[in-house]
This record gives sequence, C-alpha cells and structure tokens, in this order.
Amino acid sequence: MEFTTERLTIRPFKSTDLQDVFAIYNDEDTCKFLLHNKWTQEDMWERFNKKLANSALTKESMLSLAVVYETKVVGDLSVWYTDMKDTVEIGYGFSNEVAGKGLATEAVSSLVNKLFSEFNVHRIQANLDARNTASQKLCERIGMRKEAHFIQNYWNKNEWTDSLVYGMLSSDL
Repeated sequence: MEFTTERLTIRPFKSTDLQDVFAIYNDEDTCKFLLHNKWTQEDMWERFNKKLANSALTKESMLSLAVVYETKVVGDLSVWYTDMKDTVEIGYGFSNEVAGKGLATEAVSSLVNKLFSEFNVHRIQANLDARNTASQKLCERIGMRKEAHFIQNYWNKNEWTDSLVYGMLSSDL
C-alpha cells in the first residue's frame, strides 16, 4: 500500500529509512508511552528489519508504513487485524521534530480512510497509555471516540498503567 496526501507520501519502509526511523525511536520522550524502550545502536537493525518485513496487511501479518515529509521519514504507522472479524488496530509514532504541524493527523486520518474504503474494515481501534494526551487528541481529531478507560490494567516498563481504547466505524467519518 502506497499513497500520498497533500504533504506526505505514505509507503512501505525501505532499507534506506533506517537512520530516520532510528531518530524517531532513539528518543526517550517518543517511547515513554509505547510498549518498547527507546531503540539503541545494538538493537536498531533487528527492530527495523521487522518493520521492513511488514509490507502487507493480511490476517496473519501486520503492515508498517513510513510517513515521508519532504525527503525524510517523520512517522511510522502500523495496522494489524485483531481476533474480531473485520476489525483492525492502529498504532503510530512520529518524530518530535514535526510536532504541532498536523502531519500525524494528516497521516493517520488518510490511513483510516484507506482502511475503510479499500480494506472494507468494519471497525478501527487504538489502545493507548492513558497518560499519552497527544495520542488521545490525535484520536479525537480524526473522529475516534473514547470507548473505555481501564484502570491499572497493563503492566509495562515495571509499572501498572491505565489504558484507553478509542474506536470508530466507517459511519463515524
């Protein structure tokens, strides 16, 4: 899957994207609310190769997409099917360099539209750390609704965290 928006190209990752992606995930602030710690020089190839391999969305495989602004990868979108019929979950990470420019909203919104129109998914959801207010605002900007707030339900990075579930149907667009 490859497509463009007004300012972005969204496409599968290429091996030449490694340094741009490393710059996104080698940041403590970016990874603070993610399930993984920041990338290191030692593990970046292993982690990046997983993104390279995720080039198609199927029931068995996740899709990882690079968000390219001008000539640089500034974001990472992921989509995978859940165990529920025609339901996908989305995840994303963006460089702090582009915060406040609307690029994440543009990228995630266009991905959501593609998933509903071309993949005919019934439902899209996002699960996030309740402390991640930037991600909450992004979900709300693209039309997702907060459907659940779970209290201390997820053990991550040596602490219990609250989780939020956002969801939307194509009729919410």
